[in-house]
Amino acid sequence: MATEKTTKKHYYYGLGRRKTAVATVHLQKGDGAILINGKDAGEYFNNQVLLEAIKQPLVLTGQNGKMDIIARVSGGGKRGQVDAVILSVSRALNELSEDFHTTLKKSGMLTRDPREKERKKYGLKKARKAPQFSKR
Repeated sequence: MATEKTTKKHYYYGLGRRKTAVATVHLQKGDGAILINGKDAGEYFNNQVLLEAIKQPLVLTGQNGKMDIIARVSGGGKRGQVDAVILSVSRALNELSEDFHTTLKKSGMLTRDPREKERKKYGLKKARKAPQFSKR
């Protein structure tokens, strides 16, 4: 008798980017804990507004308090990292159930913000700021 291996996924994966920040998220059933780089989200971000922003995709889909978020973030600043986590959580929720797609899409959670910092050009102080013109 052949034994069947059951390869049941215990988590849902999502990848998000914003500016230079990259976030990978593993979403799994749980009691609503949020871990970022091995730390509690409140300890890592230290800002209540950013914590509420991370929970927004879960609140919209009715999964708040039912899923644990385990995120690994790198690069960028805190706000860019939060936006990357939001996108990756939304993508993981979309993988969990296609029913969430329209809700997340309408609220703009599945759209990657393409704005990046413009590169510095030679002869200029920044991307567009020129040195002060001197007539003499």
